[in-house]
Amino acid sequence: MTETVAAILKALRARNITPAEVVARSFERIRAHGDDAIFILLRDEAKVIADAKSLAAEGHADRPLYGIPVAIKDNIDVKGLPTTAGCPAFAYNPKRDATVVARLKAAGALIIGKTNLDQFATGLVGVRSPYGVPRNPHNPKLIPGGSSSGSAVAVAAGLVPLALGTDTAGSGRIPAGLNNIVGLKPSLGLVSNAGVVPACRTLDCVSIFALSPDDAWTALSAIAGVDQTDPYSRSLPLGMPGEIPPVMRIAVPRASGRIFFGDRRAKSSFDAALKRLISLGLEIVEIDFSSFLEAAKLLYEGPWLAERYAAVGEFIDKHPKKAHPVTRQIITGAKKSSAVDAFHAFYRLAELRAKAQVILSRVDVLMVPTVPTAYTVAEIKADPIRLNNKLGTYTNFVNLLDLAGIAVPATIAPDGTPFGVTFLAPAGHDALLASIGRRFHADTGLSLGALKLPQPELAALSAVPGVDEIALAVVGAHLSGMPLNGELKILGARFLEVAATTADYRLYALSNSTPHKPGLLRVPRATGAAIEVEIWALPIQAYGQFVAAVPPPLSIGTLSLADGRMVKGFLVEAEAIAGARDISNFGGWRAFIAGEKLRA
Repeated sequence: MTETVAAILKALRARNITPAEVVARSFERIRAHGDDAIFILLRDEAKVIADAKSLAAEGHADRPLYGIPVAIKDNIDVKGLPTTAGCPAFAYNPKRDATVVARLKAAGALIIGKTNLDQFATGLVGVRSPYGVPRNPHNPKLIPGGSSSGSAVAVAAGLVPLALGTDTAGSGRIPAGLNNIVGLKPSLGLVSNAGVVPACRTLDCVSIFALSPDDAWTALSAIAGVDQTDPYSRSLPLGMPGEIPPVMRIAVPRASGRIFFGDRRAKSSFDAALKRLISLGLEIVEIDFSSFLEAAKLLYEGPWLAERYAAVGEFIDKHPKKAHPVTRQIITGAKKSSAVDAFHAFYRLAELRAKAQVILSRVDVLMVPTVPTAYTVAEIKADPIRLNNKLGTYTNFVNLLDLAGIAVPATIAPDGTPFGVTFLAPAGHDALLASIGRRFHADTGLSLGALKLPQPELAALSAVPGVDEIALAVVGAHLSGMPLNGELKILGARFLEVAATTADYRLYALSNSTPHKPGLLRVPRATGAAIEVEIWALPIQAYGQFVAAVPPPLSIGTLSLADGRMVKGFLVEAEAIAGARDISNFGGWRAFIAGEKLRA
C-alpha cells in the first residue's frame, strides 16, 4: 500500500512503522517499478536508511516531514550528490544543500535521490534528456510532462510521496496534470531559489509534487520563508488553508476563448470541472482571456529566452555537442534578441499585468486547464518546439504576471488520459488556492496518482484560530464576495465560519463611505438585535497591519457572539450613526445588499 504524507506521518508517530522501513519500502518500489529514466542518481540505500535510523534515535517525530522520503529535481543542489541539470558535461558537486533541501532535512525529510528533467529545465515535455524519458505511468505512449518529469512520475507511481520540481513556464504544473497528481507552484519569492540552477532567474520558483493538496501544503509550510542568500526572496504571507467562504467567485476563460487545439476530450473534461465548481457552490465568472494569452506568448516568443542564455548559454557555446539539440537550438536562439526588444517587451508586459490585475480584482481565483491537450512521445519528437509551446498555453503567463497556482486532478478519460485544472491567484494567496484545491480534488473522488488507491477522507480544518492567529469578525465590506474582502486574503487570512452576535447590537448603513459600508454599534440588549458576521482567522503578524489601516469612524473592538465567545471585530463610533439608516431588521449586511438589489 502507498500512503499520502499525512498517512505515513500518522503511522510513524504511532510507531506502527519506522523511518528506516519507510525508506526501504521506497527503494523496493523503485526497483520493482523498473524505470531507470525517473532518477538520474539514487543515494546509496544503506546511507539513507542510516540517516533514517539516526533521525528516529534523535526523537524528532514532531517534525512536520518526519521520516518522509523526498525526491529532488536534478537542478536543485543536494550536498554529496552531483547536480547535472540534465546535462552530464555540466555536472558539478555542490558544497552545500540548496536552501529548500536544507529546510526539508530540518523538517525531518529524507532525500532519496535526484530526478530526471528536460535539460536545463527548458521544456514542458519531459523528453529532452540524455538520461531517457520517464514513462508516464498512466500510458507509456504519453509524454510525462516537463521539465520536472522525473519528480512527477516518481510521485504518481508511488515511489515517493513527495518531490520537488521547479517551475518557470509550467514545469511544476504540466507534469502534475499529465500524471493525475498535485503540483503546487508557490508565489515567486515565497520559497528560496538559492542553490537552484537558474532557467529564467526572475521567474523561477521551486515547486512541489504530491498526491494531495494537503500533502503539498505540509511541504510548502516547511520550505517557505525569506532567505537572505536569495536576492529574489521576499516576505509574503503564508497563512493556512481554510474552508471555502460563503461567496467565492471563480474566473474562467470565456467559452469562445478556450483553446484545446481540437481535443474534444480535454474540452469535455474542462466542462465537467466547471459543473463541479457549481456543485460546490462556487460562482463562475467568464472573462476575456486575451491579455493572459498574449502574456503567455511573451515568454517563448519574447526576450525572456535571453535569461536562459544568461544562465547556461556560455556553457552551451563552449560545449555545443554536449547539449540536447532542441535545448541548444532554443537557448542559443536567444542571442538575436536585443536590449531594445527586451524593453519593448517589459513595457508590454506591464500593460498586460495591469489589465490582468483589473480582471482578477473582480474575482477570487482564476481556473484554467492545466494543459490544453495531451501529446504522445512520438508526436513531440516529431514536432518538438511547436507542440511544446502549445502545452504552455495556460501556464506560460503565470510567473510573468506574478501569480501563484496549484494544479489538481480533475478527470481521467476512458482511455486513461489524465486531465487537470489549475487554480491561480495573485502572489500571496497561496493558502486560498490550497483551500479551493483541496475541496475540488476531494470532490472528484479520483484515485491517487496512478496507484488505483482511493483518496483518504478529507481532513477537517479547525474552525478555531491557531496559536499564531487571531479571530476577527467582519460585518460589511470585508465579507466574502464584498469589495474589501481581498484586504483579508492578501494578509493570509482564512475563513472559519458564519456566526451571529448576541442580541445587543444595531447595524447601520453609513452614508458617504466608499465602498458602501455598515457600522455595528453595541446598544442595550432590550433595543438590540443579533447580526450575522463572518469569522476569519488572521495571522498575528498581519493583525496590527490590518487594524492600523481601518479608517474612522470604524474601529476594531471586542464583539460578543451568540454562543458566548468574545472575538475582535468591527465597531463604529456612536457619533457616526447620526443620519445613518438603521438596517438591523435585515439581520446582516449581506441580506441588506440583496434586498437593495431586489428593490433596484
